[in-house]
Amino acid sequence: MLLTTRKPFYMARLIIGLFLLFAASGVEAGTLSVVGHNRWVQVAYVHDGDSLRTDKGEKIRLLGINSPEVANQGKPGQIMGDQAKQRLTELVAGKRVQLQMDKEKQDIYGRTLAQVFLRDGSWINAQMVGEGFAYVYTFAPNFRWVDKLMQAETEARRNKLGIWKTKRFRVLNSKSVSKLHIGQFRVVRGSVSTTKKWSFQFGKLKVSVPRKHRQWFKGEAVVHSGQTVTVRGTVRLSSKGQLYMALHSLADLE
Repeated sequence: MLLTTRKPFYMARLIIGLFLLFAASGVEAGTLSVVGHNRWVQVAYVHDGDSLRTDKGEKIRLLGINSPEVANQGKPGQIMGDQAKQRLTELVAGKRVQLQMDKEKQDIYGRTLAQVFLRDGSWINAQMVGEGFAYVYTFAPNFRWVDKLMQAETEARRNKLGIWKTKRFRVLNSKSVSKLHIGQFRVVRGSVSTTKKWSFQFGKLKVSVPRKHRQWFKGEAVVHSGQTVTVRGTVRLSSKGQLYMALHSLADLE
């Protein structure tokens, strides 16, 4: 009698177990991997060089990269924005792609943040960076792929591919930074003059690590006086009229 009453319980456990086993091994579009939360989707439309939409209406933002903007809502496009969109369209439009997520799954706009892969294993985010159609753009806590993405960008910069052959994105000398660059993402190289633990003077730029990002720098001195470094970020103007740049992770400092 006891065996009979427990039989439905065991059957339920068996069914659940078989379902989980199937889900863990399946890679078809729309299924979730139990371990990695990876899934396959159908690309319906490419918005620009770093975002797309699936046939289900889900908006995807390519994680860890940023491409020049295309013209939108009356705003003019940026240099190579159209080329970046065209390249991403060539790579993924109409295809089934796999999304792989990091710790933070969505941005503040509700878009899914993902690394995008084709069935042949091609890694689209890295390809866009490596061909010079995008640059690395990453924030805590999504650092899983940042080292490999930076390797791709370093090669693209060295070979002056895509955006890196244009005046707009060329690497600036720290002494050449001016108010003309305010609001722009720039890669700047030069020698450090004076330093504090969480900031340093870098030609005409003051570079600092905001308090909320200091945990990613392991509590160490950021740089040393006389050191030649490369920093990346948006050039801004402080309330005191000082040009400055904030570092958000170790990827922003080379």
